[in-house]
Amino acid sequence: LYSSAASDVYKRQYLDIDASAVMAMMANEKVRLIDVRNLDEVVRGILPNAIHITLSLIPDQDFEPIANEKIIFYCHSGIRSAQAAAFVADKLDTQTYNLRGGILAWGREGFPFVEYQS
Repeated sequence: LYSSAASDVYKRQYLDIDASAVMAMMANEKVRLIDVRNLDEVVRGILPNAIHITLSLIPDQDFEPIANEKIIFYCHSGIRSAQAAAFVADKLDTQTYNLRGGILAWGREGFPFVEYQS
């Protein structure tokens, strides 16, 4: 379900979690889902209650107001969201999560997508 990961650039680690773990967290805890895909990808569907912040804009965001929430990043396959999770974990010194396998893994589990509302 969970595995730790971090790059050499970042001090604080994030956790890779699978789609079932994300679904369980969504059902039982206050979580902040952040989709870091590009707009042309997001218009095809987004996870329920997620917000969209393109990966290139992550360094410009103020995550301090949500630092006490569980922040889960996701993208298409989990690569870009891992970068975002590592960056924010290090910046806030807080635990962040990466959806391992991205929306591809989410879809394989049969979990729902919703229409993106800009």
